[in-house]
Amino acid sequence: MTDVVATTPGLFPLPDWAKSELSDLKGHQKGDLVSGDELPEVTDAYGRAREEMVDEQRGAGLDRVVEGQARWDDMLAHPLTVHENVETGGIVRYYDNNNFYRDPRVVGELTFSGDVGVELDHAVELLDDDPLQTVLPGPYTLANLATDEYYGDEAEFLAAVAEFLAGEIDAFPAHETLYLLEPSLVTNPPGDGRDERASDAIDEVAAATDADVVVHTYWEAFEEKPYAHLMDAGVDAIGFDLVTADREATFECINEYGTKDDIGLGLVDGQNTRVEEPETVAERVEWVHDRVPAAEFDTTYVSHNTEPFYLPVNRHREKLATLAEGARLARSEGVEL
Repeated sequence: MTDVVATTPGLFPLPDWAKSELSDLKGHQKGDLVSGDELPEVTDAYGRAREEMVDEQRGAGLDRVVEGQARWDDMLAHPLTVHENVETGGIVRYYDNNNFYRDPRVVGELTFSGDVGVELDHAVELLDDDPLQTVLPGPYTLANLATDEYYGDEAEFLAAVAEFLAGEIDAFPAHETLYLLEPSLVTNPPGDGRDERASDAIDEVAAATDADVVVHTYWEAFEEKPYAHLMDAGVDAIGFDLVTADREATFECINEYGTKDDIGLGLVDGQNTRVEEPETVAERVEWVHDRVPAAEFDTTYVSHNTEPFYLPVNRHREKLATLAEGARLARSEGVEL
C-alpha cells in the first residue's frame, strides 16, 4: 500500500498586502538585487510573507511544508538572478503564461551563493516538527532559462549549473524531500546527447542531498528518450502533470519504460481558479493505479500540477486544503498502488 503524501511544488502567490508593500519599497531599491543587498524593510516584508505561507500550509494539513518562495520574483530563474556573477537582462515571457522574469545572463563563474539556504533556515524556525520540503529549479530548466555569456559551451554550462545547485544544497538545513522543478525537460526536451547530459546533471544535483528527490515536470508530457535517460538518474520519484499534459503519452512512457519506486502526481490545477473536491483528488490517485497496473509505489506525492503562483490567494489556500484532505481520503480508503 502506498503512502499518499500531500505536498506542493512551491512558488506561492504573494498576499495582496505584500504585493502592495513590496512594490512601494522596491521603488526605493537602487540597482539590481543581489543576495544580501535588500533594504531591511524589504527583508522584513518577505519574512512576514514567509510566515504567512508556512502557516497556511500547516493550517491546511499538508504533509510537507515548503518555504513558499516569496522572494522569487523571477520564478525559477531566481537562484541565478540574485547571483553576484549574473546580470539581469530584459523581461522575457515565462513559458506560455502571461508571467515574466528577468533574463539571467551569466557573466562569471557560478560560485556558491547561499541565498536559498538562508531562506530555508528562516523557514525551519517556523516549522516546529513539520517536515520541510525544499524546492529548486532543476539544472536543465535553470540552464534553459538562462543566457550563458561566460562558459561558452552548452555542455560545460549545464555542468556548471548542476555543480552550482549541488553546492547550494550543501548549505540547506535538514529536509525530508527536495522537489526539482523541470518543466523545460518536457516543454523544450533535450535532443540526442543532450538528453543524457540532462539526466547526468539531475543525478549530480540529487546526489547532493540525503532527502527523497522528486523531479517534477509540468505543462507537457515526456518524449520517450529524455524519459528513458531520466530513469537512469538517482532520483526517488518523477512527477507528472495529469491536468494539462497529454495523459495518454504520459502513461505510454510509464508503461513502456517503468518509473521509480515513488511517483509524483500533479492532480490539482495550479493555474485555474476552479477548486477541485478532495474526493476528486482521491479518485484520481486510484485512477492512476488502474492505468499503471504493474507498479507498486512506496510513496505517492500528490500536488498541484504547476506552481500555484498564478492563483488568487484565497483560491490557492482552498486548493491547499483540497490537497491535504484528498490525500487523507486516499490513505483512509487504502489505495493500493
